[in-house]
Amino acid sequence: MKNKSALWITRTAVFIALLIGGQVATASFGQLVTGSFVNLILIMSVMTCGVSSGLTVAFISPFFAKLFGIGPLLTIIPFIMAGNATLVIIWHTVGKTRFANAYIVRIATIIVAAIGKFIILYLGIVKVAIPLLLNLPENQAAAISALFSFPQLLTALIGGSLAFIVLPFVERIRDKNTG
Repeated sequence: MKNKSALWITRTAVFIALLIGGQVATASFGQLVTGSFVNLILIMSVMTCGVSSGLTVAFISPFFAKLFGIGPLLTIIPFIMAGNATLVIIWHTVGKTRFANAYIVRIATIIVAAIGKFIILYLGIVKVAIPLLLNLPENQAAAISALFSFPQLLTALIGGSLAFIVLPFVERIRDKNTG
């Protein structure tokens, strides 16, 4: 059991390091690139290390984004965590389903997870946090609303599509090394 715990800690730490490095490295490229990269890392962590690893990375991600100046207001971090967790849980539940055609399952997972994350972020931030919890000037509220609407769907779809390409290779390497 100690070896499994050490392996979990090590793998999760690698994904957190990739997340942090990726957020810093892609910050200047904007939301499309950074958000897609973050979603890729969330998916890779859950699919290769399990749901607890994926959720750990999902919950840590918005704090580091805020720390590096690329994240939003502290008030909406819980909503981002919920959106990230939705993506991770759907990938864990649907993406790990074993059917005859794994490609169809993964494509369906990309779509369902992206829509799920989008809905959570849109409802939580655009429809609840901004109008009810935050007292923002109209132009700032509109800018934040724009960030947490359709771009979130797009970045989750891109991150999922990248995972679709990369995941089989990483899984083979992981399986080969863990026997």
